[in-house]
Amino acid sequence: MSRQLHPLPLLLAALGFAFASAAQAAIQETIVRLPARVSDAYGKVVEQDMVVTLFEDDAPSKTLRPIAVLLHGRAADAAKRAAIGRATYRANARWLVHQGFAVVVPTRIGYGETGGEDVESSGTCNNKHYPPGYQAAAEESLVAMTFMQKRPGVDPDRVVVIGQSYGGATAIAMAAMNPPGLKAAINFAGGGGGNPETQPQEPCAPHRMRQMFASYGKTAKVPTLWIYTENDQWMGAKYPVQWHQAFVEAGGIGDFMQFGPNGKDGHGLFTQAPDVWKPHVSEFLKQQGLVAGQD
Repeated sequence: MSRQLHPLPLLLAALGFAFASAAQAAIQETIVRLPARVSDAYGKVVEQDMVVTLFEDDAPSKTLRPIAVLLHGRAADAAKRAAIGRATYRANARWLVHQGFAVVVPTRIGYGETGGEDVESSGTCNNKHYPPGYQAAAEESLVAMTFMQKRPGVDPDRVVVIGQSYGGATAIAMAAMNPPGLKAAINFAGGGGGNPETQPQEPCAPHRMRQMFASYGKTAKVPTLWIYTENDQWMGAKYPVQWHQAFVEAGGIGDFMQFGPNGKDGHGLFTQAPDVWKPHVSEFLKQQGLVAGQD
């Protein structure tokens, strides 16, 4: 089964894919292109279409579906950022659809099939200026979120943003922006500026990351959930605790969970061990009135 979408002149639809399920109707995977406009850390404005993937259950529903926005991470070099192709987090996206969500996954500017300039660059390791990169990522993600809020059959007032790594910190940045409809944010291994190959567990300028999260805590109004592991080779074990503490002390609302070691590098818990976190995420989503589905 294929699906095309033509809601806007600037929006180009690609093929959709249907995944059959004995328990429910097909899950539709649809690719669209959305125009985005952001500024990098040097003030340069970049305008470009962004590849975005939608996952929706085509079964009729008596109630409006909540929205989940999934945000990908950031590789350490340009070649790896280009190699991600089209971001989907397909297994996790389908699980969220099963929970009742309509899911949207943007492939941000500078990555994979979207391509373009690296608008999220924050400088060298010794001279990090983090906020502009996360601001750009958050603004692109808001484009996808806003588009999804206008879809038929969804509830524009019940949105959760879930991010991995750079995407996790971006989820907190979005929480600090308080866009209409956003009810919660989940941060998996959020942060930036690390490289497990050259400096394991020692992200660049962690004190500046702490300052950034503190600034987010001053304005964020929605509940957040922070999920890390003790053997995260990108962020380490101690810094995430400090970042969350700074966020909460500044006024943010956030629960923190740090699981034990997972594999050789717990940074990838979101995709490599979903059974570890699903019960906790399900409970959090239930507490926010976002789900009523089964695990």
